[in-house]
Amino acid sequence: METAEEAALRLSGDERLRLIEKLWDSLVEKRGDHLEVSPEIRAELDRRLAAHRRDPTETLSWTEVKRQVRGVG
Repeated sequence: METAEEAALRLSGDERLRLIEKLWDSLVEKRGDHLEVSPEIRAELDRRLAAHRRDPTETLSWTEVKRQVRGVG
């Protein structure tokens, strides 16, 4: 019997990205703001937020990030 992981790895890149989005959204819905983040990840997020606040023109929207990852533009 095939595992969920094996089935997921057979998906195309676009299908895996959509699955990742759905899985992440389901975690956020279930756990809300209570997702645990390591101190290292928290520091990196803080660094990136500070960089964005210094120069917001250097960032991409989530839509643009997805478009670039999918190679559609």
